Amino acid sequence: MAQLTDKVAIITGGARGMGAATVRRFVAEGARVIIADVLDEEGQALEQSLGSDVARFRHHDVRDEASWEAVRDAALDAFGRIDVLVNNAGVLLFRTLQDTSLEDYRNVLDINLAGTFLGTRIIGATLLGQGAGAIVNISSADGMKGANGLGAYCSSKWGIRGLTRVAAMEYGHRGVRVNSVHPGGVDTAMGNPFAEERKEVDKRYAMVPLQRVGDPDEVARVSVFLASDAASYLCGAEIAVDGGMLTGQYYVGFPGAPGVD
Repeated sequence: MAQLTDKVAIITGGARGMGAATVRRFVAEGARVIIADVLDEEGQALEQSLGSDVARFRHHDVRDEASWEAVRDAALDAFGRIDVLVNNAGVLLFRTLQDTSLEDYRNVLDINLAGTFLGTRIIGATLLGQGAGAIVNISSADGMKGANGLGAYCSSKWGIRGLTRVAAMEYGHRGVRVNSVHPGGVDTAMGNPFAEERKEVDKRYAMVPLQRVGDPDEVARVSVFLASDAASYLCGAEIAVDGGMLTGQYYVGFPGAPGVD
């Protein structure tokens, strides 16, 4: 049985990568979706492939309050209600702290963190008004640890983690569940910018328990769960979808490591 029958969702960053996988999975589970993204060509193509009866693309800049209000109105006009918000839009910056300008740092926080805040506030107001709904914030495994070269990104994803907890406390008692997802490495244009073959990408994850990079749909399935009634008693939860990355990394040659009895 479909997990999201009759639900309406807004998914930011929904035109490609993990966002597009989430859009497809939500539609497959019975939801109708607003694909919210700045990538017009990809977003329109995804709407066309799925059908405008279940998916509508809307150009959306998560940094802009007016854009959020327009996306809200588009969802209500197209589908009559909003049940779920997935704050997925994000950018990644590979740069040391010494090489990161204040402008670059603020840009990452504006998209990843301020964008999530605006969605949580503006779309959250609609959910609170109806006394029901779910917000799924896409953080990262790097929102639970440090990572060299990712100072701006880690800052933003740790911020999403804190914002999610506050929203869970303020919204939960009013019928709106707020949870966060923490992906590890995922094989998308952002996580694999040079489009390397999967077996080459997997080599970089040899020290992680599952020893491979993740697939976007594996993260999307967790977002479906958190948006569904099956997660009715989850609020403020942090789910790592990381192949065991946060569990620990192997000491090569020690008992219990791959290839060692």
